[in-house]
Amino acid sequence: MSFSFAIRSATPADVPIIFQLIQALAAYEKLSHAVTGTEESLRQHLFGDRPYAEVLLAETTAQVIGYALFFPTYSTFLTRPGLWLEDLFVLPGYRQQGVGTALLKALARLAAERDYGRIEWSVLDWNTSAIQFYERIGASVLPDWRICRLSGEALRILRSAQEIG
Repeated sequence: MSFSFAIRSATPADVPIIFQLIQALAAYEKLSHAVTGTEESLRQHLFGDRPYAEVLLAETTAQVIGYALFFPTYSTFLTRPGLWLEDLFVLPGYRQQGVGTALLKALARLAAERDYGRIEWSVLDWNTSAIQFYERIGASVLPDWRICRLSGEALRILRSAQEIG
């Protein structure tokens, strides 16, 4: 199947479809239960007074078929900013047709324009097709780093803890 698509920056009008794509990504990753946010908070965080993240969309003339949601980071070792790619998702019917690569290329161009030193993201260890794709585009999958996370009750406890020993 050959088709044409374009990559563009998201606008506030895109928030409903972005939220639907986030839910589709969560379902694919078997993490639907973890989606506790709302469309309205997404709108505020993408397009409010203090935007926290940005989104690139891949779309055909008929529909949005994928997205990349990202935000700035900072590397003390490089002493340069970078980008954290939180989500990269392409609808199943459009995978293996260059959409994911096009989104990553657009993100790489954006990082270069902003003089950022790197792009980083995480991938689930069971997602071998994604790992293979990332390696094909030249990414290093770092086996010696693990993501640490404080959220929910653990974050509340730490926030209010008097002393940690």
